[in-house]
Amino acid sequence: MAFKELWATIGSVLAFILGLFSMAMNHETITLWINKIQAFFSPYIQVTIPEYAPGNFERSNFYVAIEAYLSEHCATEVRKLKAELGSHRKIPLFYVDDGQQIIDTFRRRNSGGGGGGATVWWHAYKEKPVSNVIYRNGEEERRFYRVSFHRRYRKCVLEEYMPYVIEKGRDVIAKNRQLRLFTNNPYPNCSWSHVAFQHPANFTTLAMDPTLKKTIMDDLDAFKERKDYYAKVGKPWKRGYLLFGPPGTGKSTMISAIANHLEYDVYDLELTAVESNNDLRKLFIQTTGKSIIVIEDIDCSAELTGKRRDKKQARHKSAAGENVTMLPPMMQEAAEKDSSEKQLTLSGVLNFIDGLWSACGGERIIIFTTNHKDKLDPALIRPGRMDMHIKMSYCSYEAFKTLANNYLEINDHDLFERFGEIQHLLEAAMMSPADVAEHLMRKEKDASACLEGLLMALKEKAEAASKGMQISMEKEDAVDAK
Repeated sequence: MAFKELWATIGSVLAFILGLFSMAMNHETITLWINKIQAFFSPYIQVTIPEYAPGNFERSNFYVAIEAYLSEHCATEVRKLKAELGSHRKIPLFYVDDGQQIIDTFRRRNSGGGGGGATVWWHAYKEKPVSNVIYRNGEEERRFYRVSFHRRYRKCVLEEYMPYVIEKGRDVIAKNRQLRLFTNNPYPNCSWSHVAFQHPANFTTLAMDPTLKKTIMDDLDAFKERKDYYAKVGKPWKRGYLLFGPPGTGKSTMISAIANHLEYDVYDLELTAVESNNDLRKLFIQTTGKSIIVIEDIDCSAELTGKRRDKKQARHKSAAGENVTMLPPMMQEAAEKDSSEKQLTLSGVLNFIDGLWSACGGERIIIFTTNHKDKLDPALIRPGRMDMHIKMSYCSYEAFKTLANNYLEINDHDLFERFGEIQHLLEAAMMSPADVAEHLMRKEKDASACLEGLLMALKEKAEAASKGMQISMEKEDAVDAK
């Protein structure tokens, strides 16, 4: 009897162990059934967004965009926030802390204006994994965002609301980020280094013709808002500006004002540090959207101003004069192409601006500056490459009033009437805004003294310009007489 009871006990233990083993083997099946039962009784759907994707040590762009969106648009009623002070910032950035719940409402596009708002619940939380994995800054905890919504809004949330959150979140990130000024490292690095861009220039303080200033601002605003339009017409989302004019007329200041107006990073491309067309492409690929690529004094940066056909003909004549055995045409073209890839050429710069590689990315402004527009190859500045040509001229009276307000904080009409002669002298003297600003920056006791000094300088410059014009006319008359 005792023997039978022993075997019965052993059998029960074995059955229990087998049962546990079977349950373990079917854990996924059991979990699946539990989820199905929960889904049957609960009408809500949950989507979880981890801070780090599997196998990735960088924060998910999706998570970062959600974090920015919630903190900007939905955090007014949240009681717990976390603050972060970025570099070169005076105001901290605030984010929703862990363990908080946020309620958001999204109105569907096809709701017809009669209600139809989808309510979603966001929950920020963190958990500690079983394995000892360090994710960031020595932390072992993983952070998540979980969004819950009614299943009847599934299509609305997944296809409309989530893309909306990403777009608005990226806008918040762009608004709060510190602008950067990049410069390309010398060969053979083919990379960029950057510092914080802190130039204070803006269109309010920019000294230039008000009508031209408004035209430029309207054009920039239209470019920034026309992503869908560029896609519709089949063009890369980029725009080119040529700034030309005498030295000191504010070309660099204009670039800074554009960067601050659009909130774009600036890539200052030094062509003399670029060895070949391949290196130029590598640098372009490393640039990001919402950026301005600048080549200053392009007529002096590289040998890009000559006529390509004339150079090619000269090369053939030189080879013929030296009795060099010419290669067959196909091999010769291949050799010329290979040679061009190993040096920086006008063709490479043209492809950089308006070729296939220009479509790698979007929302880019390309700016050339020059003191001598007539020296540039026409192919370099044609519409489609340099879409808008902006002449930066000498200081006008309207620009002078802006400078006087900036430097002397005056807009008194009586004071300007006392120095009304300045308006006529500016037209004759052809003084750059930089020269005018230099006179207004002098540490005199009052604004009148600064304006007196400027008036004297304008008179001297106007007299010199008049004498130079008279001498030039006398020389022309002498030539005609001969």
